[in-house]
Amino acid sequence: MVSTASRTGQTPPTLADAFAVLDHSAAMAVDDLARMVAVDTSFPPGSGYDAFADLMQELVAPLGLECERVAVPEHLWRTPGLSVHGARTNLIARRRSGKPVLGLYFHVDTVPAAPGWATDPLRLTREGDRLIGLGAADMKGTIAAVLLALRAADATALPLAYDPMLLLCTDEEAGLYPGVRYLAEQGRLEGHILNFNGSAAPRIWAGCFGLFTLLVRVNGKAAHAGEQRSEGANAIEAALPILNALAALKPSIAQRASGLPPPPQATGPLTAQLDISAAHGGQCGGQIPSLFEILLCRRYAPEEDFTAARAEIETVIAKASRGLDVEVILTGHLMPTADPTGPHWPRWQRALSAGFGYAADDFATWGASGCSDFGWVQQTGMQEVLLTGLGRPESRIHAPGESTTLPDIVALAKSVLAYLSVEFRPDLCPEAADISEDHPACRP
Repeated sequence: MVSTASRTGQTPPTLADAFAVLDHSAAMAVDDLARMVAVDTSFPPGSGYDAFADLMQELVAPLGLECERVAVPEHLWRTPGLSVHGARTNLIARRRSGKPVLGLYFHVDTVPAAPGWATDPLRLTREGDRLIGLGAADMKGTIAAVLLALRAADATALPLAYDPMLLLCTDEEAGLYPGVRYLAEQGRLEGHILNFNGSAAPRIWAGCFGLFTLLVRVNGKAAHAGEQRSEGANAIEAALPILNALAALKPSIAQRASGLPPPPQATGPLTAQLDISAAHGGQCGGQIPSLFEILLCRRYAPEEDFTAARAEIETVIAKASRGLDVEVILTGHLMPTADPTGPHWPRWQRALSAGFGYAADDFATWGASGCSDFGWVQQTGMQEVLLTGLGRPESRIHAPGESTTLPDIVALAKSVLAYLSVEFRPDLCPEAADISEDHPACRP
């Protein structure tokens, strides 16, 4: 793009000009976020991905981004016994000018709305600068921030060091085959990636735990509750020994500490976790229940082995369920993310400071027992991942009243805009030596 300033002989646009436009247009981010929250992309079932891709194509069209939909094949994500349906549609929206590529990753799914919301979770509620809605912080608000940054760059014709490539991906929240894993395995990722599934704090990401979920299905036999007990088999009562055995295993697992540095607010080391996340069975009081389902969530440290962690749980279940008809099904898996630091981090750290106002000594290195789908990406050879996001302790991510703030969205937008800009810290651009004279990005 040739800037208006270049054609008229005026002073070329600067990052300060783009920041001013961004501040002036910040209200557009609230409108965008409201439209995104209104599209139900909760997983399970994950049936709203096509509708969300439709909305995103509409929002990026004025920016001239080339859009492509990539669906994960059903045989990879279909899970027996889990209520998931709808196309797993991932959207890639990108600009091609020959510059180095910056991937901007978002997962578009949310958890289902938990009981206890005081407002409609699918309708954005504004209380001053606070923006409340399902996925507002995790992570639709980050999409609104990036759109705000790209619009400001477009409006001012700000020269960019990188071609942005938006990666709007599926099934991060607990899926068996996250969309970004499929894109990575298909060789669709380029350059380096800024992952928005993180915190707004001045954090140096040290990696994170892995997670897997198991669906335990205890099968009984339905019968009239008033008939002889020999006519039926109560699946809920049969599952009690299994529940007791899992409850006994839980504190043992919680004793396993990781060497990952914990967050500053933590009171101890990061530890492994086992949770009974859901339990369902029975239909009415007059019928002996024939099926009881237990959903288990196991967060495992990078030092642990997935196969061994899974086998430990299945062994406990097998011992507690002798003589019962029990199935154990893997329904989701995110691998641990190893140390993701790389050559682009110094530039991103300065960009975060430019947006949020952080000082160099504000930054601390820490990991998380929360999980990411980028462990799968690292398996394909892309080790460096920059992390950012809108998460804060008060954001209530995954809980009723999830929220972010407009000042954080604006600050994140400024950080992204600075990082993309040719003008910003060219001395910290690792691609400088590889950029031709026709592309002055990052040239000192």
